[in-house]
Amino acid sequence: MKRLLSALAAAGFLLAGAPAAAAPSDGGRIPVKPAPATQVWATRPASNQPGSTAQQWLRLDIEELSPRVVTPGEDSVTITGKIVNVGDRDIFDIELRLERGKALTSEEAVRQALREPTDAEVVQPWFTRIADELRIGQSKPFSLAVPVNGPGNTSLDIDQPGVYPVLANINGRPDDGGRARLAALSTLLPVLAVPGGATLGPPPNPAKITVLWPLADRPRMVASGLEPVLTDDELASSLGLGGRLYGLLKAYESALDGPLGQGVCLAVDPDLLRTVEAMSKGYQVLDHGPGKGRNEAGLWLAQLRLLAGGRCVVALPDADADLVALSRAKLTDLFALAGRGADVVREVLGVQPQAGLAWPEDGVVDQQTLDALGAQGVTSLVLDQSAVAGTPGAGPVRLDAAGKPVTAVRIDGMVSDALRGPVVARPVAGITTPTETRPVSVQNALAALAYRTVFQGNGQNVVISPPRRWNAPTGEVNKFLQVTKNLVGTGFATPVGLQALVGAPPPEQVAALSYPVESGAQEVAPTVTADVARSWQELQRLFGAMSQQDAFSTEPGALISPLRLSLLRAVSGTWRGNETGARASLDIADKQLAALRGQVTVSEPASPILLASGDSPIPVTIRNRLDVRVTVRITVEDTPGILARQLQDQVLPARGERQLTVPVEVLRSGRFPVHIRLTTPDGVVLGERARLEVSSSAYGTITTVITILAGALLVLLSARRIYRRARASRAAAAAVPNDASGVTPEKSSTS
Repeated sequence: MKRLLSALAAAGFLLAGAPAAAAPSDGGRIPVKPAPATQVWATRPASNQPGSTAQQWLRLDIEELSPRVVTPGEDSVTITGKIVNVGDRDIFDIELRLERGKALTSEEAVRQALREPTDAEVVQPWFTRIADELRIGQSKPFSLAVPVNGPGNTSLDIDQPGVYPVLANINGRPDDGGRARLAALSTLLPVLAVPGGATLGPPPNPAKITVLWPLADRPRMVASGLEPVLTDDELASSLGLGGRLYGLLKAYESALDGPLGQGVCLAVDPDLLRTVEAMSKGYQVLDHGPGKGRNEAGLWLAQLRLLAGGRCVVALPDADADLVALSRAKLTDLFALAGRGADVVREVLGVQPQAGLAWPEDGVVDQQTLDALGAQGVTSLVLDQSAVAGTPGAGPVRLDAAGKPVTAVRIDGMVSDALRGPVVARPVAGITTPTETRPVSVQNALAALAYRTVFQGNGQNVVISPPRRWNAPTGEVNKFLQVTKNLVGTGFATPVGLQALVGAPPPEQVAALSYPVESGAQEVAPTVTADVARSWQELQRLFGAMSQQDAFSTEPGALISPLRLSLLRAVSGTWRGNETGARASLDIADKQLAALRGQVTVSEPASPILLASGDSPIPVTIRNRLDVRVTVRITVEDTPGILARQLQDQVLPARGERQLTVPVEVLRSGRFPVHIRLTTPDGVVLGERARLEVSSSAYGTITTVITILAGALLVLLSARRIYRRARASRAAAAAVPNDASGVTPEKSSTS
């Protein structure tokens, strides 16, 4: 049976010793005032301990609500499902009733009911016993049919068409406790015809419905090429029978059948197409060996090609990139890369997507991003209603992108927000199997759609878009499309293609952008985009050092392009509000970049290098394992006792090596390490640095010169000292008289 709703609500119980309840006046059933729909509610804590929380007793699973929209010929509403005792005590006297509130008569009332379940206590039929007892862990199916109208407390007492809040309310008595509400679930029920009463007919100016059907997933590609590698193998299940993407594609096929098909447009993530195509040729799963989804991928892709042929197709940004985050980080090249997803759609599906159209994540952009899109040639946008401020109506409006007009098609916020469900209940992106925390969102969306098309009936545009990575149960997806097709088939709505909305002359109505605060808080974190920017710059500098070997060899772009896509995946809109996921994706790209740099290395010799003289060069061997030529620079790190001279940049051939000698000057003898590394001319480090053991017993030229100068100086100093001593001795000898008596003899005379 198709699952419709699954909700949990909790209720407390009266502990043993509580006073007995008063005798009921409705045939033995005790009317219990319901809590607000889907709200956790307790009559008394399950424990007497301070701060204790209420005990959860029952889980209510509603598997079918029929009809989803009350139309002529239907006189009752039936709910079927099961109750499960998830508490720690047996439960007795379990009863169920379906209650309703007042009709919602305004758009604001409908929006409020979608945000928070509204009062559904206006009409409270009698309870119906569905189980006498339910032991711990037991479950029991139930089915309850309630007339749309009728006497007394036996029906929903609906006498006019409208959109009504309804509440499934289950009461029971836990063992040793008092009677209380144990589970509840609330939703909206559109009524177009009352049995024996008024029936609404098609309006003279029916609503114009356009359906955007997204096919997207979270990034999973690690490496492309002859043997692609994926992060996991969840896509194999998603593409196969019963999987999420399989169900969405089958639902798209059913939407094309009939008049509604004219208003349906497929929106595809180019990176999903790239990944599925790679899977269809055989692939590996990271750390787990061969993948298992080759056949499923091939069949799914073939079916998609068949269905998309000649149809309206929109290319989402490649990898569904967060355009606003890229714009804020000034990652211009990555921003441009995200806008080239149409080429992938054209190559893989063989169809021409809508030219000049962009649909950003969450349907919101700021003015800076809009200007950047306009500079890329974007002439039309798909935006959420919240992204356009103060503009009445639902039709296309004109925006200004750096002086250029851009047509903005507005997604109906009331219907599409209902499909997304409450923010706290939104599913994790990339879920493989169709499942949803609150699939009641589909029923609420049908009620919102019925209000737009039936009760407003003013001929307005209603552009519907499920969540980007919708994971509602397959039955719910089909039910939503079935009701939508019925509204078109009965004349309450008419399909309008997206081409008609964006292909007309720019609208006269001019609007201004409004970037919601909550959208800014959900952007890919600036810390992530800053790291992406650093990796991008390093990748571009590495690309600049590469060149093609010859006309028949690999182009550098073939090596670099996959890494550019890896960096783009790190800023995928999937990671909005999920920095951990973005970091994990960036880590994949950084590891790939490191592996690419590691293909150019310096070889370490097995034994020490013996230098015969002080100016003997150091021999090194550098290798390039890449299929392109790489220009490298050899750098000798500062080492005490070694003075290196810079070599000219070297061009390493593809898959080649070179033996070079690095001129050095040895300043001392001995054995010591020398570290050599390779970089690009722009400074990108290549490979690991090499450690060379150098042994030298020779003196370098400088050492020799210093020694000679020191010896000469020593000789000069010694000679000077000898000279001074000799001079001092001569001076002393000259000062001593010849006669030791000290009497000078007189000169003799002759007569």
